[in-house]
Amino acid sequence: MKIAIAGYGNIGKGVEAAVTQAPDMEIAGVFTRRDPASLKTVTGATVYGYDQLADMKDDIDVVIICAGSATDLPWMTPELAASFNVIDSFDNHAKIPEHYANVDKAAKAAGKVGIISCGWDPGYFSLARIYAEAALPNGDSYTFWGRGVSQGHSDAIRRIEGVADARQYTVPVEAALDRVRAGEHPEFTAREMHLRDCYVVAEEGADKAAIEEAIKTMPNYFEPYDTTVTFVSQEELDKNHSGLPHGGSVLRSGRTGFDMEFNNTIEYTLNLDSNPFFTASILAAAARAAYRMNKEGQSGAKTLFDVPPAYLSTQSSEELLAHML
Repeated sequence: MKIAIAGYGNIGKGVEAAVTQAPDMEIAGVFTRRDPASLKTVTGATVYGYDQLADMKDDIDVVIICAGSATDLPWMTPELAASFNVIDSFDNHAKIPEHYANVDKAAKAAGKVGIISCGWDPGYFSLARIYAEAALPNGDSYTFWGRGVSQGHSDAIRRIEGVADARQYTVPVEAALDRVRAGEHPEFTAREMHLRDCYVVAEEGADKAAIEEAIKTMPNYFEPYDTTVTFVSQEELDKNHSGLPHGGSVLRSGRTGFDMEFNNTIEYTLNLDSNPFFTASILAAAARAAYRMNKEGQSGAKTLFDVPPAYLSTQSSEELLAHML
């Protein structure tokens, strides 16, 4: 499969690594809205301008779009789905139905497949939730995120006056996790499920008390949570907080039996050294599925809910039966 990478940030580099490690894939090119001459890829893959994609339709099987959900994917994915099989990691949960409809219209008209919202949440965590709820219809589901860097929350801190740099970690409350694992069915507030742990570099002469107050009272982002603010030097931030780890757990606590006498708990957990590189690996697997589904004559928008698990794998049906089932 010839894979085009549209965008070359952290996820784009992760896709480059994932495709390089896939025996059935090769990189057709990296496509950027920046000056192509300004980019040098890790593997030496050729860099093209984004507008050159249209000229290479016959040389590309799937385009993996490595761009942001806020302003890029809402227009890029439908635009590219009008010519290519596409994959994206659109993660604005509230707007997924709208995005799905836009991609579906473009992809069906072109006879292409567009698998959207591929990642770990939405994505693999979504699969964990649907499988668990199907098996345990009488119960409750819980999703805990972290410990990990929230890039959106970190950016929100950096926008505060007097802040030079920042990292924010989302941290599950262990007591809440323990209650679910014990088979309880609690109703939690946001504060009871997660903490916010902030590391902030203040500009010289900045009012640290004012910065801390601005963080802790920020609506939606920090005000609903117990938040800790630690001021550090730029050197310390770069040394101890430069990575992008993440992860979390999906749990389903449910009852079975004629009188609901049996307690059951399902837990699916991820611990990721690199959020973008793991997300990129899922995007690459989804590209394999999109290619196979389109070869069968399928078209339109899809999510991981619509993808047979075997289509994500490099293994043959015989190998899966012998080793996975």
